Amino acid sequence: MKRSFVLVLVTALALCASQVCQGQARKNVKENEANRLAREGSEAAKNQDWDKAVDLFRKASAMDHKYADELATVYQGRGYAAAKNQQYQEAIQDFTEALKVKSNDPRVYEQRAAAEMKIYDYDKALADYAEASKLKPNEVRYYNYRAYIYETKEDAQNSMAETEKALKIDPNNQEAKERKQRLERKQADKMPTPPPTTPTPKKSPPAKKKP
Repeated sequence: MKRSFVLVLVTALALCASQVCQGQARKNVKENEANRLAREGSEAAKNQDWDKAVDLFRKASAMDHKYADELATVYQGRGYAAAKNQQYQEAIQDFTEALKVKSNDPRVYEQRAAAEMKIYDYDKALADYAEASKLKPNEVRYYNYRAYIYETKEDAQNSMAETEKALKIDPNNQEAKERKQRLERKQADKMPTPPPTTPTPKKSPPAKKKP
């Protein structure tokens, strides 16, 4: 009876060990394939073959999530290349894909906002610069961009508010200082002209009494 039990136990342990080994082997094969795809993707990105790089890193990250950051980077690279070629919609789409993978990169929000500004989609650009500011709150550039957009939209109040935020971080920021002066001049020009002062009429001297 004991021998039978020992035999069953040994068989079970051997089976488990075999399954573990098979599982580890499959995992190793998957990791090796992901590594291969990532290496090829890096080479494609180096050669600026962005479509191939995106495809390879998409497959690699599906096998091993550690390549997700690299996938975001190649989306970003392809988006930058598209923006450089004035293909702004394609650039925006790639930056959006990059943010789906890596949503905490302020640089990608900034790049997407820049492309949105090129097609005059100012509201979306404002939203993206706001997200970038949340992730990097001491970056003066983002407040200046928002101030510029608000000024373009002739929203002096919000433009001044963003300018003040920029100056709070960097009181000597030349762009913000010039914008503040410009907004103040515009505001002064809009002030109604005060009515001219009416001179007080002089009193007539009292009439002399006749003797």
